[in-house]
Formats: sequence, structure tokens, C-alpha cells
Amino acid sequence: MSGHPRLYRRNATYYHRAAIPVDIKETYPKTEETFSLKTKEYKEALRLVRLAAVEVDRKFEEHRKRLAVASAPLTSALTPEQIKLLGELHYYQLLADNDWERDHQFGARSEDDDDSIADLLFDEHVSVTHEIEQLSKASFARGKIDPKISQHVLALLESRLNVKLDPDSPSLRTAAIELQKATIRALAVIRERATGEVIETPAAPTTKEATRSTLPKLSVAVEEWASEKAKTSWVPKTEREHRVWMAHFIDTVGDRPIDDYSKADARAFRNVLMKTPANWNKLPALRSIKKLSKAAEKAHNLKLPPMSENNMNKLLGFVGSFWTWAEGIYDEVPSGLFKGLKLKTNKKVRDERDPFAKEELKAIFAAPLYTGCSSVRHWQKQGDLVPKDAGIYWVPLISLFSGMRMGEIIQLYVDDAREEEGVNYFDINADGEDKHLKTATSWRSIPIHPKLIEMGLMDLVKARRNAKAKRLFPDLQMGDDGYYSSPFSKHFNRFLKSVGVKKPKNAFHSFRHNFEDACRDCDIPKEVMDTLQGHGERGMSARYGKGHTLRKLDEAMKRVQYRDLDLGHLTSKAEFVRRP
Repeated sequence: MSGHPRLYRRNATYYHRAAIPVDIKETYPKTEETFSLKTKEYKEALRLVRLAAVEVDRKFEEHRKRLAVASAPLTSALTPEQIKLLGELHYYQLLADNDWERDHQFGARSEDDDDSIADLLFDEHVSVTHEIEQLSKASFARGKIDPKISQHVLALLESRLNVKLDPDSPSLRTAAIELQKATIRALAVIRERATGEVIETPAAPTTKEATRSTLPKLSVAVEEWASEKAKTSWVPKTEREHRVWMAHFIDTVGDRPIDDYSKADARAFRNVLMKTPANWNKLPALRSIKKLSKAAEKAHNLKLPPMSENNMNKLLGFVGSFWTWAEGIYDEVPSGLFKGLKLKTNKKVRDERDPFAKEELKAIFAAPLYTGCSSVRHWQKQGDLVPKDAGIYWVPLISLFSGMRMGEIIQLYVDDAREEEGVNYFDINADGEDKHLKTATSWRSIPIHPKLIEMGLMDLVKARRNAKAKRLFPDLQMGDDGYYSSPFSKHFNRFLKSVGVKKPKNAFHSFRHNFEDACRDCDIPKEVMDTLQGHGERGMSARYGKGHTLRKLDEAMKRVQYRDLDLGHLTSKAEFVRRP
């Protein structure tokens, strides 16, 4: 192995070899950057190739900049900042050139040099400098512009500011006058230096503020990003959320070229979020305000409580995800704008939701939906129907006995209920346009708990298969946001309220906590429990092996039980009840 992708050995000598990047391949003067490192020693070659790679990459970037300037439209006018900067650049360059001349022509005399000749040359230099200064002053006084000065303006703009100025622009004369002023100032300093005055050359002026960016504005890049994500991974809800909060970010810090943003912009947005209440646009005192920063300031003045730390971190994640994408697409975009800005919370993730207490589980599964209701529509009223072909009946039970997420259950296809080596299991996947999984580790196989089989779940699977249905729960419809879980979540909150167990820290997700507790109570190893729930392994163990076998997972699942929770009334009606 060479140790560097560009290190190449021909015979006994090492070379740098790099293909021309695709974006400049058509215009670059070479087909590849290959040259000898002039060494046969590997360690030295490795050192040299790293230095060469940096220099070659600099050449590539310079070529890109030249292309950008060449293809850029002509600018009709310069800003005052750009004109001022041109003068500073010219002034600095004249003095820097004078430094070089003094060092190489007058400052490096040896003891054998003829002092009279050196003094004569020095006097001549002073004379010429004075003459140029007087000519510049005379031209400036008469308002004349030397054509060479105009050409110099155009060259400086392209080479230092990446700007192509229209030669007919009135700004050209203004900029040329600025350069003449800078010439007179610089030559005066040079003349004083020639008489023995020590005057330091100023630091080179920065061009970043006045450089015309060739990158798109943030609003344009956001459109590119959102369109790409919508085609590949986002559902409508995700796209809408990201677009809304990117719009708030732009509204807060401004719409500029994407290489013109800094950590300060990210901090400014974070500071606004820290003053913003949850659902601020629905609060009577704020809903008439369209601009987030103004709403945040008013909320702060009214002493309204800000959004939760978790919600704020979520929103920072929305905006931060754009900048992560932009870093990968554009080399010039600053890196890590949102890194480290999320609030650190002392709460454990587990504390965000409570599991259902034993009495709450009893109340849930003693509701009319499970003992006999009027109809699927009127599930809260007592009646004779046990709707064992309805999704609202099965989804909570499956989660309790599997730890599956709400969306994972509702989006199941009939074909996702499978059998292998005598084990009935659900294949959790995203193989379908209407399917979505939270993470890569969410893809998994979950054995179906014996209790669910006793309750008649496989009868439902068989009935759906005979009916050639695609989804296991076709009665549960997708929300407008592209998620099946959205409408069901609202239904389940109403259900919890109807049985009197709704609390601030319980929700459907509480079933996953119940399943985790049941696994612990039954001494299920943590790594097996994590596999069942779709949690990723940490460290090196995540990189090796095929994971736990289906048979081992099935053995663990059969051990899971809920002590003191009697659901016999569900298994006693194991026959599949079809609604008329």
C-alpha cells in the first residue's frame, strides 16, 4: 500500500499523480497532475507527496476561481467598500514592492562594493520616485486617468475580488481615481524612506468582505437541498418542517451567499430560539407577528416560558442538517456552524416518558374496545362488538408485546408477517413507498409473542392474506404529513383520556418502556433487548458479526411476560370476529 492516494511509484522513483477533478476537467490545461518527487525513499516520498497534494489542490481551486470569474456576468457598478479596498490593495502592493527593491538593490551590498556606485544608484532611485510622484499629482490635479491605471483596476478586481467590471461602467473612473490617490500616498512614503525615514509596510488588507461570492444565496441553496431530500428520503411533513425553520433562520440572520455565514449567525439564531415559546404562532399575544425574532423578543418581554430544551435542540437540528449537507456540496462553506450549539440536558432520555403503571394497563385493556364496544367508530361506548380486525384494537397490544414503535406497526404489510424455522415473526423494513424507519438499526426481525398468537393475531394475518390485502391494517389511514402515526397518535391520546389514565409523561411510546421493563424483569440480556427494539450497538461490537439469530430472539421473546396483568379476557375470545 502506498500510504497516500496520490503516491505512485515508477521503477524505483516516487511520483505525485492526481486525476483532474470532474468539474474542471474540460478546461484544465493538463489531463493529470503527475510529476516526480525525485526520491526513492518511501518516508521522504510520503512527506513530499502530502506537500505536493496541498499545492496541486490549490492550483485546482485557483482554476475554479478563474472559471467562476470568466463565466460571471459583468458587474455594472462597484460598492464604496470595493473601491476603498482597491485603493488599500494598490497602496500595500506598492510599498511591498518597494520593500523588495530596497532589500535586493540597496540592502545587500558587500564590503567589496563600490560605495560611490551604490550611492549613485540610490540617488537615482530617489530621483525617479520623486518624478513619478510629481507626474501622478499633475495627472490627478487635471482629472486625467491613465489608461494603464484603468487596466490595472480591471485586473485587480478579477484577481483579488473575483469581480468582472463592465469597462463602460462609471465605477471604473471612480476606482481609477482611488488608485491614483493610493499611488501618490505610496510614492510619498517611498520618497521619505529613500531619505532615511523608517516607515513600515501595513498588513495586507483582507478581501473577504468585498469579494463577490460565486456561490448561491442561502435561499437558493435551501431549495436545492429540500428538493433533493424530498426526492430521496423526506416525507411531506419532514420537508415542511425543514423548510419552515430554514425560512425562520434566513428571516433572522439574512439571505446572503452561503460562504458568507459564520458561527455568529448560528449563535444569533440560537439566542432567538431560547426566547421563543412552544407553538408561539398559536399564542394570542404572538400569532399576529410573522417574524420569529420579533415574536421571541415580545415573548421575552412578556415573560412567557420558552420552549423545552428538547424542542429547541430539535429545531437546531433542522437548520444544522442543511449546513452539514452544504459542507459536503460546497468546499467554501464554513464547517461546524451549528456544532456544539445544542443545549445539554440533565434529563435522561428514559425520564421523558413514563411506562404505564400496572393499574393503567388494566384500565386500557378493560376498555369497551377490548371487552365489547358499540362499533369501531364508537369504540368508547359499551356494546357487543370486539373488533379484532381493526387496527385500533391490535396496535397497542402488538407494541406491549414487542416494543415496536407506533409507525412500525401501522405500516406493516401482510407479507411482513413471516415464518421461518417454525418461528412466526415480523420483518421490520422500509421496502415500500409508504414505509419509513427511524434509523438504520430499525431494520430487524421481531418474533411474534405467543400471547399475540393466542389472542388471534395470526388469524387476522390469514384473513388479510386470503383477501389479498397489501397492508395488515388498511383501516388505519395515512395523515396529510405522510405518516400513519399522526392520526393514530391523536386517536390514542383521546383513548387514554377516555379511560382516565392520560398524564403529561405518558403516551403510546410508554409501551416501549413497559416492554423494556418486562425484558429486565425476565433477565433478558441488554444486547438482545436492544436488538428487539431496534437500538444500535455501541463500540466495536456494532461492526462485527451477524447479530442474534431469529431462534435466539424467539427464545427471549417467549420469556417476556407481564406479571400481575391478567389479559385472559382477550385470549378467551381467540376466534376471529368479523364485523358485518
